[in-house]
Amino acid sequence: MVYGRPAIAVPVPEVCARATVEKGTQRQGIWIHAPDLEVSHHLGDVVVRGEAAFALEATVRNVLRKLGCPDMPDLTITVTSTVPVASGMGSGAAVATAMVRALAQHLGASLSTEEVSALVFATEVIHHGTPSGIDNTVVSYANPIYFVRSSPIELLHVRRPFNLVIADTGVRSPTRVAVEDVRRSWEADRQRFEAVFDRIGMIAALARRAIETGQSGSLGGLMNQNQELLREIGVSSPELEKLISAALAAGAEGAKLCGAGRGGNMVALVSRNGAGKVAASVRAAGAVQVMTTQVRQTPAPSRSGAGE
Repeated sequence: MVYGRPAIAVPVPEVCARATVEKGTQRQGIWIHAPDLEVSHHLGDVVVRGEAAFALEATVRNVLRKLGCPDMPDLTITVTSTVPVASGMGSGAAVATAMVRALAQHLGASLSTEEVSALVFATEVIHHGTPSGIDNTVVSYANPIYFVRSSPIELLHVRRPFNLVIADTGVRSPTRVAVEDVRRSWEADRQRFEAVFDRIGMIAALARRAIETGQSGSLGGLMNQNQELLREIGVSSPELEKLISAALAAGAEGAKLCGAGRGGNMVALVSRNGAGKVAASVRAAGAVQVMTTQVRQTPAPSRSGAGE
């Protein structure tokens, strides 16, 4: 999603975040342990060491406030995640979603998907400054979505499954940095950037039609067109281009960067039989992690929105 234009996002079940909440000892307060993020943090410490700890603490406090908890319970919250950090795959949203749901369940509360997504969005603001809202939405709803900021959420109907290879450059790229750089460029040349954004939005609309009509074969060309435009606005990188070229050379139907770019992951559309060859090619080109996923068929949703 770029400046009010639509975007498509799909969940990747091969990676996930998990959170467990256990009753702590009397007067221990709340401890948060997130070994994958190198965080071990006591809620309320005067010094919060790092953005990750700050975001995790804020997530817990926002849930307690939402549920109207008058006192600080004694809890131990443990979070693990296999989602690559700062790589365009919504790591922060996945962790926050797991924490929100686990904490609410432990406290005997019921939150709607819409409420979970809103709480996770508050955490996304800490991570990204001005997030689009797409990561918290796709992770919370666990369904392919067609997303336009400030518009009703639309779950995407996948008429025919299609297969993707996702490859990590190993270059960490905080979303906030890329977003701020694009904004500065947009402010310097709004006419040119608005034209590019319009074309990106048109591609997303065409991709939606292809997915919902089962014509996923046309997605590859749209992904390539999208990558050309992302390259034009300066969010690609040599590492991404190397993996994209390797995927296309191995027979991928299309390939593009994920998320804000400047590093992180790329995604390639592949045939079921060609996935192995593409995966081997991007691995040989330097990908530090490669996974294959299938975007499965989903029922046609109501156009009235997905809110609960």
